[in-house]
Amino acid sequence: MTSEVLWTAPVAQGPVDALVRVPGSKSLTARWMLLGAIADEPTRLRRALVSRDTRLMRDALERLGAVLSVQDGELQVTPIPPPSEAPAEPIEIHAGLAGTVMRFVPLLAALHHGDVRFTGDDAALQRPMSPVIAVLRAQGVEVTEHGEAGRLPFTVHGKGHLAGGRIEVDASESSQFVSNALLVAARGDQDLELVHRGASLPSLPHIDMTMETLRAVGVQVSHEVDEDGLHLWRVARGTIAPGSIVVEPDLSNAGPFLAAAMVTEGTIAIADWPERTTQPGDAYRGLLEQMGAEVWREDDSLCVSGTGTIMGIDADLSRTGEIAPTIAALAALAESPSRLRGIGHLRGHETDRLRALATELTRLGARTVELEDGLEINPSPLRGTVFETYEDHRMATAAAIIGLRVPDVRVVNVETTQKTLPDFVGMWLSMLHTDAPAGGTW
Repeated sequence: MTSEVLWTAPVAQGPVDALVRVPGSKSLTARWMLLGAIADEPTRLRRALVSRDTRLMRDALERLGAVLSVQDGELQVTPIPPPSEAPAEPIEIHAGLAGTVMRFVPLLAALHHGDVRFTGDDAALQRPMSPVIAVLRAQGVEVTEHGEAGRLPFTVHGKGHLAGGRIEVDASESSQFVSNALLVAARGDQDLELVHRGASLPSLPHIDMTMETLRAVGVQVSHEVDEDGLHLWRVARGTIAPGSIVVEPDLSNAGPFLAAAMVTEGTIAIADWPERTTQPGDAYRGLLEQMGAEVWREDDSLCVSGTGTIMGIDADLSRTGEIAPTIAALAALAESPSRLRGIGHLRGHETDRLRALATELTRLGARTVELEDGLEINPSPLRGTVFETYEDHRMATAAAIIGLRVPDVRVVNVETTQKTLPDFVGMWLSMLHTDAPAGGTW
């Protein structure tokens, strides 16, 4: 147990009834920022997320030579200039706990002429990075590992180019190990053919998201599954022209607010929910309905109402693992057991989320069994206790959901939510009709 400041999650005094506007998608903001840094012209991003993760991405891109500024409420990205013939001075990039920085930017650093050292928070040094290093080396890039093999910190010795060509990757632990290679592939010396060889391929919607953003900027990209079941992506060299982009709201971050409607038998509307999206959070519509909610669209909003019943669920969340903590929190409050499957890859996120959820939900009173690829959650009467977050933003929001019904849930370091939702506490209190402070700025 840490000695971090505790935040007592507020208990709802009645049904919630609110229209919530969540900030822009972290996953999309990171992709658009990176593509803007290697584009052929400046990029303008409207409704880009401002959070710790995106600030870390901004810092990384600026260290590599991009210029980012806010003009008329839009984030403008001026691309990195061509590398000089002489090696630049060594630079260091601190990834914090941002997977998009530690896994996307090293491929970009190969296009830089000079040494780029990557490090991060203590917890980041435990996250798997071997596939990133393997892809770099397969494209002729020298990488020096400074500690445990396949972990941060390491140095990319950029020579100003990536070879491209046909390479293989094992992305069983994270879809980011595919997206990182695809995002910069249009700047390679040759077209890229990327083959996945591994036991599983989690979070496919995030790879679909990467492909959709590439197509939106004019990059030719395709995906197929061959007769042997191998996934193959092809990306052609070419121009990158994002222009002006409006970032979708973060649907995964909308989840805790939608869950609040179920827990309190209230109604929450999330503004500007896209009719079509690659975001994994769109799965909330079907999952919450299965768990007993009423779900419908009203104009541009998605609405969820609680019915007084939360039912357990047996669900394969392999495509949508990032929403598992929210579903697990609801499962702890449900009337019947739940089994969440296909999420073994969550062990390599900000923390081992399966172990963390099993530990903390059991501490609250919901006996939770950690399975090889998921969780089995058995609801029981819950009691207030200290809820450890393990520096994981989604653990903090899961605790807040349970705290709506269970008094005295004390959340360790709720400020970890600033990773992707800079004013979570303020938004939560506002939903409960309590004054809240304003959000963050660049």
